[in-house]
Amino acid sequence: MLRERSIVNIADNSGAVKVMLFAVSGKNNNQSAGVGSIVVGSVKEAIPRGKIQKGQIVHVLIIRTRNRINRKDGSSISFSDNAGIIVNKQTKEPIATRVFGPVAREVKEMGHNKVASLADEVL
Repeated sequence: MLRERSIVNIADNSGAVKVMLFAVSGKNNNQSAGVGSIVVGSVKEAIPRGKIQKGQIVHVLIIRTRNRINRKDGSSISFSDNAGIIVNKQTKEPIATRVFGPVAREVKEMGHNKVASLADEVL
């Protein structure tokens, strides 16, 4: 689970590389974010001449976490990094045109079908 001040790698071609989380969307007692959560963060590292610049405030959809995800069928999965993609604030659609690396199946189950279709692999 990701908390405030967690660093997340960005797995899309928006221009951002790393984002630090500073707010978890949802209820006030919800202090951690998992796969499929949308959080607010600040861009800490970005590539030159990208859509997103360093210091910009963005909304991030979490697609991978290092923490184990337990599934209903009894299996579990964990990834090697914490990763997310940058989404539009109102429509919750990704602003990028490509998603790099695998995406957890829970993202598609939460209703983000566009992200699952952009990904090359859904685990």
